[in-house]
Amino acid sequence: MAKSWIFSLLILCCFILSTFQFASSNEEAQNEEFNEELLLKPLPDRKVLAHFHFNSKANFSSYNGGYHLHLFPMAIYQLVHKFQIKEMELSFTQGRWNYERWGGFDPISSSNAKPPGVELWAIFDSPPSQVDALWKNLTHTLSGLFCSSINFLESSTTYSAPDWGFRASAGNLRYGTLPREAVCTENLTPWLKLLPCRDKAGLAELMDRPSIYRGFYHSQRLHLVSSGFDSDTGNSEIELEQTLTVVLQPVSQSWAKSYNTGSAMQPNWSLSTVFGRKVNRNCVLAKSSNIFLHLDRDLVSELRIKGISPDFAASESSGSNLAFELSSIPDKVIRETDSLQNEDSSVLYVFSIEKYADAKPFDLALTWKLPVVWSSSQAPLLANRFLMGSGNERGAIVISLNSAGHHQSLVGTGSSEDSCNLHINVFQVVPWYIKVYYHTLQIYINGQVHPAANITRKMRVSPSEDKVSPGALELALTFPCSMKSAALSLDFDKGFLHIDEYPPDANQGFDIPSALISFPDFHSSLSFAEDSNVSPILSKLQKRSPALAYTEVLLVPLTTPDFSMPYNVITITCTVFALYFGSLLNVLRKRVGEEERLLEERAKRKSSRLHQLWQKLFARLRGKPVEQDQNSAASSSSTTNTKLIFKVALVALLAVVWQYYLR
Repeated sequence: MAKSWIFSLLILCCFILSTFQFASSNEEAQNEEFNEELLLKPLPDRKVLAHFHFNSKANFSSYNGGYHLHLFPMAIYQLVHKFQIKEMELSFTQGRWNYERWGGFDPISSSNAKPPGVELWAIFDSPPSQVDALWKNLTHTLSGLFCSSINFLESSTTYSAPDWGFRASAGNLRYGTLPREAVCTENLTPWLKLLPCRDKAGLAELMDRPSIYRGFYHSQRLHLVSSGFDSDTGNSEIELEQTLTVVLQPVSQSWAKSYNTGSAMQPNWSLSTVFGRKVNRNCVLAKSSNIFLHLDRDLVSELRIKGISPDFAASESSGSNLAFELSSIPDKVIRETDSLQNEDSSVLYVFSIEKYADAKPFDLALTWKLPVVWSSSQAPLLANRFLMGSGNERGAIVISLNSAGHHQSLVGTGSSEDSCNLHINVFQVVPWYIKVYYHTLQIYINGQVHPAANITRKMRVSPSEDKVSPGALELALTFPCSMKSAALSLDFDKGFLHIDEYPPDANQGFDIPSALISFPDFHSSLSFAEDSNVSPILSKLQKRSPALAYTEVLLVPLTTPDFSMPYNVITITCTVFALYFGSLLNVLRKRVGEEERLLEERAKRKSSRLHQLWQKLFARLRGKPVEQDQNSAASSSSTTNTKLIFKVALVALLAVVWQYYLR
């Protein structure tokens, strides 16, 4: 009885313990949340914008300490906790966003149009004296995490500390770029490993590598925000946002035919033709998994001009109107509620993946019936940048700003035409070997030179220091709304680098990172009647953020030495020294008395050669051993020693010369 009673007690304790652990794990799982969404948008130039948006949230309390995570990646938690990161963003971009054709005044272009290469910025929640050390350790960690060359940003010559030109009230901010960093699948694979389902299920299953990397633009981005790590309550929160923005060209026979004939018919496309895959399985760990088809207000306006409504009559399997047809009926239609100047609002068609993936693979298709021509909304000014000057001594950087023609109808700062002003901020980082003369700043408005003091509201200059830090320029400018074009120019001299500081492809040129143009009075956002807390991508579209635009990366040719010259010098020097030391050793080894004796012995050997041959012949016939001539043995030994000494001296000389030129 006693044994059975003890056994029953043990079973009861195990059951209570397992129940407690299960409840604890459920409570921890409720503190984590993961959502995945995909935004598809047809572009005016017959391309398709695909914007993947993955959002992960985690609340950390004192009892778990971040060690019991179910959905949130542990690597990100350790990154934030170790380096005291308050906010960070990392982007890998291939190509350049076309602001003129794809738009520059919408939430997608403002937050996801990034400069080519790698861009990294971080705000640290630490004392200012520790920020540089944390930045260097962070770059090495990210370099190993994403299989890239981010560790090159650890050098003080590659990053800067902006004040207000990049982000307002940033605090302990560090900013760095690598314009020449190549983007490949080695960077995408670790990025996908941060997702709970990776690319095995859910929307990430559409990320076919060949389809993504053959696009015109590709940018993968990671943005995280943390809070509460410096408080004494023990409760902290991290929000991780992973986005992949791709601009692809649909390939179909109908599109090729219409393109060759010059027709304005948009190409028909589907998920399988754009990505080469369908959504086969739903990610069961995702709280929501939706696909949005976005028709912007310019497209909707063009359809209404043709007398076509974006609404359509739904049948059992598809929905269509006079302009286009969808292969699946959307689960919800969301319209913009507060469009500017009472213009036609944009439309979002929502498709829930949970409804389709369980039954059959989901493949959304869009078929156009009528040709439609429209243009995307643009920022107030179109920014471009180029170089002026010739030669390898000096030049000038010019930033050109051209009016888009519609900014007067947007939100301005003035109330009348005379007092209307257009504010822009310019942030430019220049490497230390580009010696910029900031006092040569000239501002042109409509082709006329204006004093910089009349246009500049605020200016901050961080001069570069040779081989220590780059130069940074932050400008706050005010232009009249009637301006048609403007230009900013800065003169510079080209510096000289040490031979060890040149990259392997020095003849290609050196990169000047993209300049950032921001419009603080123009906010790109969309307003929907739908609750933004339901969908992270809706919340992102409704967030008010200033319009941003990145310029081109400049390629500056610098004076490049002849890298083959050291090899040529080493070769000819070694040859001359070898000839010199060989002759010198030959002279030093010769002795006059010994030479005379050797000549006499040589003459005697020649005269008695026949006698010696007969002696050797008779000796062999008698069976006696032949004695070797002592003089000939000594002579051969001396010659061998001389060759050995010469070889040792030559090797030592080559080693000395080689170390001299490598120093």
